[in-house]
Amino acid sequence: MPLAQPAAPARVRFTVLGPLTGTADGRPLALGPLKQRLVLAVLLTRANTAVPVDLLTDALWPEEPPRTARKNLQVYVCALRTLLGRGAEPDRLVHTAGGYQLRVAEPELDLLQFRALARAGRAAADGGALAPAARLLRQALDLWQGPPLADLRCSPAVEAEADRLEGRCLGVHEDWAEAELELGNAIAVAEELAELADRHPLRERLQAARMNALHRSGRQAEALAVYDTHRQLLARELGLEPSAALTARYRRLLAHGPARPGADRPARPTGSGGALLPADTADFTGRSAELRDLIDESGGSGRVTVLSGPAGIGKTALAVHAGHLLAERFPDGRLLVRLRTEDGSPRPLADLLAELASLTGRSGPFPADPGQAAALWRASLAGRRMLLILDDAPGEALVRELLPGHGPSAVLVTSRSQLAGLASVHRVTVPPFAPGEALDLLGRIVGTGRIGTDRAAAARVVEACGLLPLAVRVAGTRLAVLRHLPLAEFAARLADPAGALDELVAGDVTVRARLDSGWRDLGGQGRLALARLAALPLALLFTLPEAAAALGRPERLALRTLEALTDTGAVTCPTAEVTAHAALYALPRLTHLHAREHAGVPADGLG
Repeated sequence: MPLAQPAAPARVRFTVLGPLTGTADGRPLALGPLKQRLVLAVLLTRANTAVPVDLLTDALWPEEPPRTARKNLQVYVCALRTLLGRGAEPDRLVHTAGGYQLRVAEPELDLLQFRALARAGRAAADGGALAPAARLLRQALDLWQGPPLADLRCSPAVEAEADRLEGRCLGVHEDWAEAELELGNAIAVAEELAELADRHPLRERLQAARMNALHRSGRQAEALAVYDTHRQLLARELGLEPSAALTARYRRLLAHGPARPGADRPARPTGSGGALLPADTADFTGRSAELRDLIDESGGSGRVTVLSGPAGIGKTALAVHAGHLLAERFPDGRLLVRLRTEDGSPRPLADLLAELASLTGRSGPFPADPGQAAALWRASLAGRRMLLILDDAPGEALVRELLPGHGPSAVLVTSRSQLAGLASVHRVTVPPFAPGEALDLLGRIVGTGRIGTDRAAAARVVEACGLLPLAVRVAGTRLAVLRHLPLAEFAARLADPAGALDELVAGDVTVRARLDSGWRDLGGQGRLALARLAALPLALLFTLPEAAAALGRPERLALRTLEALTDTGAVTCPTAEVTAHAALYALPRLTHLHAREHAGVPADGLG
């Protein structure tokens, strides 16, 4: 008798941009009693991030939690696991050292889709692609189904999360309005903003957009009235005057008089030039040798450069910084496309090609076959001098489809592995910071004066961060917020293996989440090998025989494993130009601690 096939995972979807709902394969899920729904709501608003137990407890019992609070919380989590685990992945709702984490993919949660669309829309607007920007921002706004989590605002913690979501929605509304105004669609903007601006009368950017929309629609008196009402409200409620920018706009409206509807519609850009890049990092630090190498190589026609290194090493920041510096060499545009979704899975080729077509101003119809569409994309680059950044490549196959076949365009590819299957490319391995670079970045974030008060403690902080740029930035941000925290005390917290990763959290940015992504990338065999190596002493170099003993494999097989892990950055080899038996290997400190968590090795372990 043939074995029964396991049931296919249910297709789940949750919404928080409106009432909390959940479906599995299109059928509504019964989400349980109030406190269980509160737990789910908090986990979803912080999806794919470890939510501390204390925060969940505050959401359930804002006044005084009962003595059985932790046990009750475990009951609600267990019920949610049962609800979510029917035919789904067993590790969807997990407990980590940082708290409970609910893992959902972008298509499974409206909030993740909203964030992705808003981010893409803002990037397009920053690069001058206003029509795609307005369309993407509109798609983000269309996901909203009313006030977020309205039925759960009895919890102050959930109410705070809902208010934060509403603030993000207002920001996207303002971005959309400004893009549409630049496209000349003032009448539509004036209608859209009427009720919204009335509900948020103190939000100046919203009032400014409404003023501009009314003026460009020929409704001069109403535009002036918006300013006057806003001015009076500010004075009455806050004792403030409108900003200088809004006042200057008001005076221009008075001086110029009514506008004819559509009279100031700007000319639409006809070229594809401009930068569709994220904003450059204001405090970009170090990397002078890598940056020179990158700029020298990328300045040439048809060059492809691969920037490789582990998660959090700063590959994307380096590529974006170089992209901004290379503006004059690529007059037909510079753009960045992310090759993974929010949950780290590869994006479909068809989606990437559609995004590239939209960002570069190409119009359909497009071939239904992705291979033909990719060929059309490569052909469109033949006569252009464009810089393309392919960010966080999951493998060679996807990259090959997007590379220009010939012509003056250049490509920067960032990836955790070295993409050895790509031929005729220039490779730049992005290393950890040098100690001086790490201290420089920390000083820029927290202030050089504060670093100067205890430079030895600051050096211990960056050393405990493993000189990983992301960790140094998170540590600096945390110190900048906790002004009362002495550097020496924070250095001691980071030096404790049991709590180091818990300390490296700043808002919704966590080092553990980035390490989780790298861990998932390793695959089953890679994770097993790294978990076994995690039992080695912390912060000590090890040899091939020692690795073979930890892995339980012959040295020739252990060497292959080490080489595979080195390609991903999970293992480093500080020595060079030596035989395999003479080489020394290391696990980066934070990678080592993270692997111990997954392997179940005590934090103090054997180190």
